[in-house]
Amino acid sequence: MSFQLDPLYEALREEARAVAAVVEPHAAEADASSTLYPPVADALAASQLSELMVPAAYGGRFERLDPLAIAVVREVLMGTCSHLDSLFGLQGIGSYSLTVGGSEELRETWLPHVACGRALAALALTEPETGSDLRQISTELTSDGRLRGRKAFISNGGAAAFYSILTREGDGHSMVLVPATAPGLTVLPTPEIIAPHVLGDLELDDVQVTPEWRLGEPGKGFALVLATLSIFRVSVAGAAIGLGQAALEEATRHAATREQFGQPLARLGAVAERLADSWAELEAARLLTYRAGELARADPQASLHHSSMAKLLASETAGRIVDRGVQVMGRFGLIRDSKMERLYRQARPMRIYEGASEVLRPGIARVLVDEVMRDATRA
Repeated sequence: MSFQLDPLYEALREEARAVAAVVEPHAAEADASSTLYPPVADALAASQLSELMVPAAYGGRFERLDPLAIAVVREVLMGTCSHLDSLFGLQGIGSYSLTVGGSEELRETWLPHVACGRALAALALTEPETGSDLRQISTELTSDGRLRGRKAFISNGGAAAFYSILTREGDGHSMVLVPATAPGLTVLPTPEIIAPHVLGDLELDDVQVTPEWRLGEPGKGFALVLATLSIFRVSVAGAAIGLGQAALEEATRHAATREQFGQPLARLGAVAERLADSWAELEAARLLTYRAGELARADPQASLHHSSMAKLLASETAGRIVDRGVQVMGRFGLIRDSKMERLYRQARPMRIYEGASEVLRPGIARVLVDEVMRDATRA
């Protein structure tokens, strides 16, 4: 059993580091922006990293999407610039329903532009009154093909070239692709959040959905949502690992060079304990994330509980590490727009989006109970 990444993934990591180095001078300003920050978007487009989000048949890097590759890249990007990581991640999250559910013509129309970064993608699920319980959404596709409703807190809202939208249809739920230029689609501002992010609300006022815009079968929209989670949830764990790594390095540099009581902070027992715990927990979360990524590469839907465990552990771990980092740095960790303060704000939403911790735990527990009882039956 090897615990080392294959050369393919090491090469991707170096590729991502080169892009992050280009973006780093802009990172603080980009991460403070709630609208698209062009220098970061341009750097991502020039990098060709978005090719990882599209199958090779439509201009992508690999024959099919590789969740481990995406997680490794997000680990690097998030450690430098959350704006960059978000734009990269959403290229896949927003377009995967199209990849697996769109017609050949629709895929040929959009996916090559996603792969080269000329078109940004977005996934529109949540609504003002509906978050985790997506079966209660009120957006509706009528029998004559008109889309009505409102989507809220949509990442890439206002910047995306198209939206993959979950809607009610009859007694079921369907997914449709709506171009940003469609008549009746209006993007409205979303309240600012603690870690600025490209967000927008979508007002859908009798948007005429043509049959060509359908993704998947009518009434089977949740199958596409599940397929997207199966591929991309583990990538959120990768981003959380990158954030935790950046916070640990920032705190360690401070502790190694700041002297108190006649010695570096890093040699004081309480500080050393925080650094050691953070490193151990980070490496444990990283191993779980890489394993989940490898399992998702082989069989995404069968391994969704592993991706959920990785996302749960990595996001909770990142929160603890950055909190300890602020404590180690004292007042220097509280300086507005310092890297540690930015990381502190960015860590908190990671325990909510792509499956809140409280939503993930019951699902993980159900799989555990099923496996234990199945083993007991065999015995």
